[in-house]
Amino acid sequence: MSDSQGPYKRVLLKLSGEALMGDLDYGIEPVVIQRLASEIAVAHEAGVQIAIVIGGGNIFRGAGLARAGMDRVTGDYMGMLATVMNALAIQDALEARNVFARVMSALQIHEVCEDYIRRRAVRHLEKGRVVILAAGTGNPFFTTDTAASLRAIEIGADVLLKATKVDGVYDSDPKDNPDAKRYENVSFDKVLADKLGVMDATAIVMCRDNGLPLRIFDLTRAGALVKAMAGENVGTLVMT
Repeated sequence: MSDSQGPYKRVLLKLSGEALMGDLDYGIEPVVIQRLASEIAVAHEAGVQIAIVIGGGNIFRGAGLARAGMDRVTGDYMGMLATVMNALAIQDALEARNVFARVMSALQIHEVCEDYIRRRAVRHLEKGRVVILAAGTGNPFFTTDTAASLRAIEIGADVLLKATKVDGVYDSDPKDNPDAKRYENVSFDKVLADKLGVMDATAIVMCRDNGLPLRIFDLTRAGALVKAMAGENVGTLVMT
């Protein structure tokens, strides 16, 4: 594996479960996951060490069922299991492209994946394997956004890349306001003060307090993922 040509040696990519749905109402759209795997493979071949945190909203959302009356803790654990299914799907798509990948779970499921151990995760990255981190933090009441911030800090990532369906951070919802302004750069404090809805507040504070840059970009744009991993100016960069 060659050395990375961009400013990032190691990145953590946060994918929402919804990103895997494509035009479906539920589940995983094969064309979408194949495109994702192809772009991740390109960045990997360029020498970027890649860790991925995946959500489970395409299969199950614990918070939503909690609002409908289900016990929140039970719902959150069910959501964690959904992320494991997504992680296995990404692993399979990557390995079909000859990219070695390891799924590491915050919950013990030894039959299908490894336990998350920070030093082991870093060693996998150093050996050129993509590490897919499933089951969030392993604790209820914490989002996968928070898990992404936590894991990025733990593994010493240079940046946290959050792939979304919008091309960055706006001063208001661009769906409601056609004159919404997109920021190329914005501070963590402004994101928090203006409630810009980038990630949950816990995740933002963790990034801010640990000096971890956050880049928000549009996953649906062809090539945007590769450009973000190469350090190019796509989407919005959030920094201290």
